[in-house]
Amino acid sequence: MALILPPGLPSILSGTTYDYELYKAAKIIVEELFKLKPGEIFIITADTESDMRVVAATAAAAFAVEAKPMVIITPSPLGVGKAADPMLPVKALAAALKEADAWVEFNNQWLLYSTPWEIAMNENKKLRYLCLVGMHVDMMIRCIGRVNFSVLKEFQEKITEMTKKAKHVRITTPAGTDIEFENHPGRPVHCETGYADTPGSHFLAGQIGWSPKFETINGVIVFDGSVVPPLGLLRTPIKLHVEAGKVVKIEGGPEASQFEAWLRSFNDPNMFLIAHVCYGFNPGAKLTGNILEDERVWGCTEWGLGYVDPTLAPDIGGRRAASHTDGICLNSSVWLDGVQILDKGRIVHPELKELAKKLGKE
Repeated sequence: MALILPPGLPSILSGTTYDYELYKAAKIIVEELFKLKPGEIFIITADTESDMRVVAATAAAAFAVEAKPMVIITPSPLGVGKAADPMLPVKALAAALKEADAWVEFNNQWLLYSTPWEIAMNENKKLRYLCLVGMHVDMMIRCIGRVNFSVLKEFQEKITEMTKKAKHVRITTPAGTDIEFENHPGRPVHCETGYADTPGSHFLAGQIGWSPKFETINGVIVFDGSVVPPLGLLRTPIKLHVEAGKVVKIEGGPEASQFEAWLRSFNDPNMFLIAHVCYGFNPGAKLTGNILEDERVWGCTEWGLGYVDPTLAPDIGGRRAASHTDGICLNSSVWLDGVQILDKGRIVHPELKELAKKLGKE
């Protein structure tokens, strides 16, 4: 005999994972991070590779606070950013985003830096955008639903201020990273706390990033987590020898050779230049191959090569390059002007230890 379930029960009795936790995470996005108000137009974008449970839960949470959610799902492009343009309804999508009060992006093939994104951010000065590309149920619960955002914000702002004041930085890892550089006093240190309650672009909490004085970056960087693009999770480390901000030699196994070939394929010498460095500090993040999460793994450092956004280096207007790549160095140790704040991924600075403990990171 077939079991006929009353409305509302199939999801529960079929064992759908994290139904209750997912809705809590969606409420945090809508009510705490966006501070969405009744009547506000809230656009949720996704593609056919997105996790639709995340989309539906977030739309429901927005509707519950009497906002006006609008879900836009497009076919998955074959590339991201500008490379996605040929497969997007550019004018229609941009027109909708220009009228929105808030926008969360769940696209797997992300719209960030695409033409619709550029139009929306340039012409809709009230728009609050939160980039949560590739978000799925498990990540949303770990990196949003189970995070104390007020404590994380306080922690990140303290370490950001320490980093801004530092003139000299040294970073090492057990895998062999040993790199030093000087900070540029005219360049900002971006602190991504996850809040999207002010106009502009915002990102998943747990990352702090900046561009040092490029010509002072010297030493060795060893990627032992992931490299995106083109590799994803790494099986063997990739060692980069850096002189005056330029990668002059790459060592390792087959993945290192593949990475070097990818960089050379652009025929652009700027692809071998260091673009930025970041800390990872989301207490729920784990290494998965999704760069949005990987670069927020607690205690990692992340290095970018190639393109430099003008907001990172406003003194030179950024730096053009054919593309950009990010690599993860796990279990980092960090010294700011000789004072250690991180030891193999664990907070050791006395001003930060208690906050880290509150976040479950002793």
